[in-house]
Amino acid sequence: MNGMNFKKLTDQAKAAIDKRGGTEALKGDLAGLKNVAKGKGTFKEKAQAAKDSLNKPGSTPAAGDTPPTASGVPPTAQTQPPTARDLPPRG
Repeated sequence: MNGMNFKKLTDQAKAAIDKRGGTEALKGDLAGLKNVAKGKGTFKEKAQAAKDSLNKPGSTPAAGDTPPTASGVPPTAQTQPPTARDLPPRG
């Protein structure tokens, strides 16, 4: 026997799910994370939005929601300098 107590592990998992609002809230959390992942913004902005989403158990942000940046302005409204991908090819 490897010494793992699966009963204790499942009880802890059930307690964590119940603490967040049950399985329906868990489904809402998953939907919110999917929306954040598919949304616009940098990786850092998406990570912050995911963190904020998980801090509100069961909340589901709308698919069109974009996370605000530190300045409070959504990333789509900010002026970004062009990157190498935005420039025309040399030649």
